[in-house]
Amino acid sequence: MNNSPLDKALVDEKIKQLRIPDVGKASIREVVALVNLVEEATGFKYVRMEMGVPGLPPAQVGVDAEKEALDRGVAAIYPMVDGIKPLKEEASKFIKNFLDVELAPAGCIPTTGSMQGTFVAFMAAAHVDKKKDTALFIDPGFPVQKQQMMVLGLKYETFDVYNFRGNKLREKLESILSKGNINSIIYSSPNNPAWICFTDDELKIIGELATKYDVIVMEDLAYFGMDFRQDLSKPGVPPFQPSVANYTDHYILFISSSKIFSYAGQRIGIMAISDKLFERDYPDLQERFKGTSFGATVTLRLLYSVSSGTSHSAQWALAGMLKAANEGQFNFVEGIKEYGERAHEMKALFLKNGFDIVYKSDLGVPIADGFYFTIGYPGMTGNDLVENLLYYGVSAIALDNTGSCEEGIRACVSFVQRSQFADLDTRLRLFNENFSEKD
Repeated sequence: MNNSPLDKALVDEKIKQLRIPDVGKASIREVVALVNLVEEATGFKYVRMEMGVPGLPPAQVGVDAEKEALDRGVAAIYPMVDGIKPLKEEASKFIKNFLDVELAPAGCIPTTGSMQGTFVAFMAAAHVDKKKDTALFIDPGFPVQKQQMMVLGLKYETFDVYNFRGNKLREKLESILSKGNINSIIYSSPNNPAWICFTDDELKIIGELATKYDVIVMEDLAYFGMDFRQDLSKPGVPPFQPSVANYTDHYILFISSSKIFSYAGQRIGIMAISDKLFERDYPDLQERFKGTSFGATVTLRLLYSVSSGTSHSAQWALAGMLKAANEGQFNFVEGIKEYGERAHEMKALFLKNGFDIVYKSDLGVPIADGFYFTIGYPGMTGNDLVENLLYYGVSAIALDNTGSCEEGIRACVSFVQRSQFADLDTRLRLFNENFSEKD
């Protein structure tokens, strides 16, 4: 690595300081900490692709609504645990307008980001039936959700969907669900990190089998409307965001404000529980948490215990953003297309310099340009690639961190500014010159 722009010894020193045993297998937060230390010591700015965090200004309509709420004094008042009425109503309308799904306001519950929502949902689903002690992740997926399962001490299974798209998905799911121990199915669409988007046919398969085996489906819509291959921005007008909610009665949707509204700092999202699941009684769940229905248990037992509600002012911010979107005054999709444009240009730089796209197609259609893409390099594992790129001032995480069976890395575009594209090109060229000679 004689052509590396960084002092290898210094990077190694920081790795040792953080006591990271294998930097190629480092978690997102470990990579963040490492890069922060190197940048602080050298003044050298990394091209940072490890963190899936927004890189655009927050939606102004949300900022204005939150300021108005603070001026009204809401900071002094506890909100209801299940959310303020205006937010619940606007969330219900948003789901109708952009998914074409009917869901009552009662089931639209604000959470401290989708992560809090998944945390309590995992906890609830794990106790609905004593015979069903395992969750199923359709991977690749968000690594921290597995960490949540670990913290909760819950069991889970996974499989990489890469080779099980379309009709193959039915056979794969059936082989797992038929064992009778699965309580829930979890996935994201658009997917973190592969950026695949499940089709209606695939969502129908998931919904039908979930109904057949009485399983709760948890659909993470963190990147709602961000399949930029079609215009999903117009309220009440097709096409709509594809969702399993059209194909089963027992589902939970997680709608985050972090990416689609760039409102990550206020930690506000919606956990939308289907009407039938919200009202359903599960004797085992009631025995475990001494609650009543699924919805009441989630709100009055679990959410109440975890945080006693979500930021009052942030709820007003999200209500304002949803209302503006519902009324066609705020085109949130238009505001985040920048991510797709960055991805398109960054992919070209990687391909130009000897890299490959790992997840290339979506059922025969080229993968959309969006918040994430996946990259490999000939002859290297994903862990090797993470480690080697660090010495060239490029940071990312390995795909095996996300449950993928493919070799490569996840690249997030949000923190990479266009002004860094020239630096990225130079660093990738140097990397390729060094490692291509060794093949």
